[in-house]
Amino acid sequence: MRLIKYFLILLVIASCNSKENIPDVSNIAIKITTQRFENDFFDTTKDNLFSYLQQINTNTPSFTQNYLETILNVDPAWPADTSAKYVNGFIKAYRPVYDSAAIVFKDFSPYEKEIKKGLQFLKHYFPGYSAPSKIITYIGPLDGYGDILTDEAFVIGLHHHLGKNFSLYKSEIVQQTYPEYISKRFEPGYIAINCIKNVVLDMFPEKIEEKSLVEQMVERGKRLFILQKLLPYTEEFKLIGYTKEQMEGCYGNERRIWDLFIQNNLLRTIDNNIIKNYIGEGPKTQELGKDSPGNIGSFAGWQIVKKYMQKNSSVTLLQLATMDPDTIYQQSKYKP
Repeated sequence: MRLIKYFLILLVIASCNSKENIPDVSNIAIKITTQRFENDFFDTTKDNLFSYLQQINTNTPSFTQNYLETILNVDPAWPADTSAKYVNGFIKAYRPVYDSAAIVFKDFSPYEKEIKKGLQFLKHYFPGYSAPSKIITYIGPLDGYGDILTDEAFVIGLHHHLGKNFSLYKSEIVQQTYPEYISKRFEPGYIAINCIKNVVLDMFPEKIEEKSLVEQMVERGKRLFILQKLLPYTEEFKLIGYTKEQMEGCYGNERRIWDLFIQNNLLRTIDNNIIKNYIGEGPKTQELGKDSPGNIGSFAGWQIVKKYMQKNSSVTLLQLATMDPDTIYQQSKYKP
């Protein structure tokens, strides 16, 4: 019993220490506004849909056209009556989704506040990056786009944040695109995570051509490390897209996970057919059992980067992002 208590105390101390170096960003001014596009779009008081869309377009000049053509797949070459029929059909079919979103997101201010906090950390660490100053929420096809970053705005698909148990997520058409191991993250709490993650990918796009597995692991780990710095109060398991239990399992089996790569000589492979089993979305890692998460290579890469940064605390996030991944791996001397 004493050993267990001591272990718990160590966990608490470690947790506190991990928060000690969070900078105070409360004085960094961030201007951001939210437009609820879905409220305008589903407004039933308007008779002429397309003249009304022109009115909406004055508020969101670039988004309305992209919404119609890219998200709803309205062909610009269609006759006006065909387009109107198609859009009206979508509005009718998705009225229940809109109604659900209106309840869940009656007050969007907590999510705007969380995004704003992330942008304060972004401005602290990357003052030269120009982030959007607008949030646009919308309702789109459940099997289509979700959260998008544009030059103009953080575009948030509320249809992908209605809670993992939302009944329509279980439909076959949605599951074909977003199986349960992905749709389990269709929660309101992932809005800010997705927004800031898109910023990280915009600043540092993934370049994986001809990189070995360990290099790709470290590249993923770098982005997770940066994401954690920008969202320091967010639980780790959410940042990587695991459940809390899966995250705990990974830390409890960190040595076993690393042995999987070492004993099978996987680290230096450049075979993408093998690499895809360990990097990216997946329901599980076959060799680790049915309760293990996918994307286990990103978890290991994250730990490598943490180890490196513990030894090189003077390295900035910008320097880390542009550093050779193999150098990070070699110098980290990671061995759980």
